[in-house]
Amino acid sequence: MEIYYILDASAFINGFKPTSKNNYTVPEITAEIKDFESRLAYDSAVDDGILIVQDVTKEYLDKTEESISKSGDVLRLSVPDKKIIALALMLKDEGKSVKVISDDYTIQNTLKIMDIPYSGIITEGIKEIYNWKKVCQGCKKEFGEEYPFDDCDVCGSEIFKKRIRVER
Repeated sequence: MEIYYILDASAFINGFKPTSKNNYTVPEITAEIKDFESRLAYDSAVDDGILIVQDVTKEYLDKTEESISKSGDVLRLSVPDKKIIALALMLKDEGKSVKVISDDYTIQNTLKIMDIPYSGIITEGIKEIYNWKKVCQGCKKEFGEEYPFDDCDVCGSEIFKKRIRVER
């Protein structure tokens, strides 16, 4: 079965060379590719027709938001990250065999939860799934991801994001 690769900015930054014609990304990653060499590889892939820049529908962004809100990764994913995941989900729903190329552990964590294959370029990839919680440093009160402040409403201490391993 043909594999459709979804490429994150880290794929270009870390030297991934697309060989097949089935390579996709989202428009927003261009802002994340800053160095000359990576930008050249990205532009060449687009110009040569081996990289398709594809936007995603609101439906798939919503599905992605729903999935990542369960993991707590919503606290750590940028808009381009979310769109990469949504694109993978969209192509998977179209019956395509997809694989996301990314060295971003948060993207990998989310993909693992969603059962979407992924691979890193310079990293081995994650072994376990983690969730994230907002926790007060002082009184240890836990907050939902939607809590908008950086300090605790009980004791005024700073709130930090705590990683929690998920048992499968």
